[in-house]
Amino acid sequence: MGQVTVRVGGYSHPVSCEDGQEAHLVALAAEVDKRVSSIKAMGGQFGESRLLLLAALLLADEVHDLKVAVAQARSGQPAAEAAQDPKLGERLARIADRIEGIAQNLDRA
Repeated sequence: MGQVTVRVGGYSHPVSCEDGQEAHLVALAAEVDKRVSSIKAMGGQFGESRLLLLAALLLADEVHDLKVAVAQARSGQPAAEAAQDPKLGERLARIADRIEGIAQNLDRA
């Protein structure tokens, strides 16, 4: 069993993985850390668990968008149509509002 220490949000975390998967795990942690850093750059004071939740939601949203793009590609719709969505800014604003709403609800809990 392999083990690596990854750094996310300024904190080190030892994580076990299958042998040979260490580099992949480090790359995944770097993606999470990138999202955490982008949330921190927005301002506000968030605890570690909140930062990780918001990063997970951002990643889940990206996965969802990729699944939609794959489904469109499989159905014969060009992926460029999704990228040229004229309401993309509005969609992103709604997503940001939802994430912020979740964050506020967590503050109350």
